[in-house]
Amino acid sequence: MAKKIQESSYTPLFGKENYKWFFIGLLLIILGFALMAGGGDSGPHHFDESIFSFRRIRLAPALVWLGFLVEVYAIWRSPVKRK
Repeated sequence: MAKKIQESSYTPLFGKENYKWFFIGLLLIILGFALMAGGGDSGPHHFDESIFSFRRIRLAPALVWLGFLVEVYAIWRSPVKRK
């Protein structure tokens, strides 16, 4: 006796728009960490003031936070229902 195979009504959890927002958020996080990275140390007797620049103190962490917020939005966004 052959078993009847049920048709699977598989619906993906995330849609194309969700993945688009995932990648945008990931790029923002990567960009923020890249901007946060600094130059090398020139020695123990030289202090580099560039660690206190606007880019490293304000802009880069803001981009990382924005990236995480975009990731949360991508998870919470419901996929578009097709008819």
